[in-house]
Amino acid sequence: QVQLVESGGGLVQAGGSLRLSCAASGRTFTNYNMGWFRQAPGKEREFVAAISSSAGDTYYADSVKGRFTISRDNAKNTVYLQMNSLKPEDTAVYYCAAQISLVVSTTGYLYPYWGQGTQVTVSS
Repeated sequence: QVQLVESGGGLVQAGGSLRLSCAASGRTFTNYNMGWFRQAPGKEREFVAAISSSAGDTYYADSVKGRFTISRDNAKNTVYLQMNSLKPEDTAVYYCAAQISLVVSTTGYLYPYWGQGTQVTVSS
């Protein structure tokens, strides 16, 4: 089992940037594909970005493509989400998640391990 702890959330003005981090512990980090998901108040959780275990493949939701970048540092057991040109509609609790799979998933229920989430608030 892997444990995940997110950090880096906060309050930022529209157009600003934040970098989220997710530190993993407990199992071999390089075995896991990693994903970022978010949930806004009153809305369902949605996929944001994912990266393969080798960091060779990345995937993005259309709503964040070109603004967000997912990356990982396997030496530090950490995955990052760099968020630029933030919009008020990006306001949500952001969660990182981990899965072991040959195929990187963009579906939340296919990720068995989740962090506690970090709040991102973008003011207009």
